[in-house]
Amino acid sequence: MNKLEFLKKIKFPKFGFSLVGKILFWGVTLALAVVAFFYARNFTACWNLTGLPGMTPANCGNSNTLTQFNPEGTPIATEDAAVVPAPPVTAPEVELPPAWDGASRINILFIGLDYREWQENEGPPRSDTMILFTVDPVTKTAGMLSIPRDLWVNIPGFGYSRINTAYPSGEGAQLPGGGPGLAMKTVEQLLGVPVHYYAQIDFGTFVDLINLLGCITVVPEERLVLDPVGSGPDHVVITPGGERELCGWKVLSYARTRKTQGGDTDRSRRQQQVIFALQKKIFDPENFPTLISKAPEMYAQLQNGIHTNMPFEDAIKLAMLGKDIAPESIKPGIIDTSMVTFENTVLGGEAASVMKPMADKIRVLRDEIFTSTGPLSPMFVPSGSTDVNLIAQAMRAEESRVRIADGTFTPGLDQRAGAFFQSQGMNVTEVGAADTVYSATTVIVYGPKLYTVRFLQSVFGISNNQIRFNPDPASTVDIEIRLGSDLAGAIP
Repeated sequence: MNKLEFLKKIKFPKFGFSLVGKILFWGVTLALAVVAFFYARNFTACWNLTGLPGMTPANCGNSNTLTQFNPEGTPIATEDAAVVPAPPVTAPEVELPPAWDGASRINILFIGLDYREWQENEGPPRSDTMILFTVDPVTKTAGMLSIPRDLWVNIPGFGYSRINTAYPSGEGAQLPGGGPGLAMKTVEQLLGVPVHYYAQIDFGTFVDLINLLGCITVVPEERLVLDPVGSGPDHVVITPGGERELCGWKVLSYARTRKTQGGDTDRSRRQQQVIFALQKKIFDPENFPTLISKAPEMYAQLQNGIHTNMPFEDAIKLAMLGKDIAPESIKPGIIDTSMVTFENTVLGGEAASVMKPMADKIRVLRDEIFTSTGPLSPMFVPSGSTDVNLIAQAMRAEESRVRIADGTFTPGLDQRAGAFFQSQGMNVTEVGAADTVYSATTVIVYGPKLYTVRFLQSVFGISNNQIRFNPDPASTVDIEIRLGSDLAGAIP
């Protein structure tokens, strides 16, 4: 096949003459600018009509050293004239998410930031809003889970803190993926579901987006005083009792205010109400075609305040899928006060109140939103329960991946232990030898699969000091049981 034959098969999208013309114009302009730059640089570097300080580059075809000739008239190579090859230059590797196939469930973490905090404090701002979205292209269903910013979680590499500090910790430490990357890992560890992409937006850009889309309609459930964004507009009071139209900064204020009896929980409900209103606005058959045609123009205006690791192709797939998902097919969820306990701690030398998650209850909510078959876990096993049958049922339901590592001198113990734990309903996926000899059995927890840990505690008497938490979303197992001599006799 002719090397250029494939060009005939490429089909370009029909953007319209004006846009294509602009692309060609700027493409040609950029190419000419690059050529002019290199020509000017080489011309200046190789100037030899007058004396200039410095060495002439070797690629100019001459040298600042005198050339010596042998009797035959052939130039003699000298050490000074030798050209030392430049070290190879390799582009830095960038970790990109795999391309979405358009048919698998996809989870996207939405992060809302208030960049005014960056100006007031030293360092990156904390995340003000975190919502994990999920979309199932097969069933044409979706869901969203609001995560309170004061939730007390284990941030990989930084220890326990409020979840809204994951973003500034990742940014401040300049980790791979930055703040969004660490926020994604933290949410993965909390919920036990993969986070494929993130979408980060600052509040000023959100207001600009609302201005481009137009006003939305909400139904307030209580009297609210909307604070202005920035200086200028007065406070606005809205009251319940029907639909209210909100525009611009009022939408942001409606979604952000916490001055209600329900605090963060009420705020999460309003945020989800705004999301439903935006979905209705965007995917209205009268609006959607126009918005798609204006998408490049809108993105050009908003791109400085919106950041994401989602490729443009995946975004288009998602947008086209979104118009086929009915509002009643979107399952909303909120980690509310019934799923946490309130504790007092010290953060930055100051007293602070935090919300400690109840893993059992959050897991049930997660299963309702992120699976198409409903809850996979038992409804709830009280933290103080000693009902072995109930705990075993919960262990089997969470399907924790377990590695058995033999740390004794007992021949074949790893295989026997693997078969025994499988007979108890445990999902044993790997068996082998431990890294060293263990006198006491040690349990390493890589993922949030706590029912398996509770099963080991209730049946085999594993104590808290035998359990180590080493969160690692990349691990091939959730739990590793390193068998010690104390447990060898209990394995039939």
